[in-house]
Amino acid sequence: MRYEYAYWYFKEALSKEFCDKVIKQGLSLRKKFALTGGHGLKKPTKKEILKIRNSNITWLNDQWIYDEIYPYIIKANKNAGWNFKFDWSENCQFTIYKKGQYYDWHYDSFEKPWSNSDEPKFYGKIRKLSVSISLSDSKKYKGGELQFYNNDQRPDQKPKIFTCHEISKRGSLVVFPSYMWHRVKPVTQGTRYSLVIWSIGNPHE
Repeated sequence: MRYEYAYWYFKEALSKEFCDKVIKQGLSLRKKFALTGGHGLKKPTKKEILKIRNSNITWLNDQWIYDEIYPYIIKANKNAGWNFKFDWSENCQFTIYKKGQYYDWHYDSFEKPWSNSDEPKFYGKIRKLSVSISLSDSKKYKGGELQFYNNDQRPDQKPKIFTCHEISKRGSLVVFPSYMWHRVKPVTQGTRYSLVIWSIGNPHE
């Protein structure tokens, strides 16, 4: 099935106070080098990971974050006409991109439902919607653009890459199906903070 909208955004929807609070919470916790790859796959080496991703992350699961973001996920799901059924969200990923750091082309969904998660409520479910939230003041960093790859093209047409300029401003967020290819280009100056949330549900619903 084809959908009219590849993503749905909310420009400067979240307050400066919310963004500051998330950043403070994220920076207060121990950061670790971000990994990549689906569950159940062979664990990649750091060299293999760096071909795709270079960033530092920590995990947040504070209820006040979900309470703030969930209404936007529900609204985007309806307004974009996706109407995916989901009933939970994974832990939020607070990501730090410093100069030279990036996340090359990838998609968030896995080939199979969760099967080895420590969280029983994740078992048998898949990622359906991804949310990316801009936490940083856009004047304090350069680069780090979020881009999508449109693979819904005729074989004789050149694939289209488009930049999600709509969320360059602090407090903006974009919601998109987790199967969409996307990337974060290298940060060229300053530090970019972002928050990512994945909403999950049963397959075939």
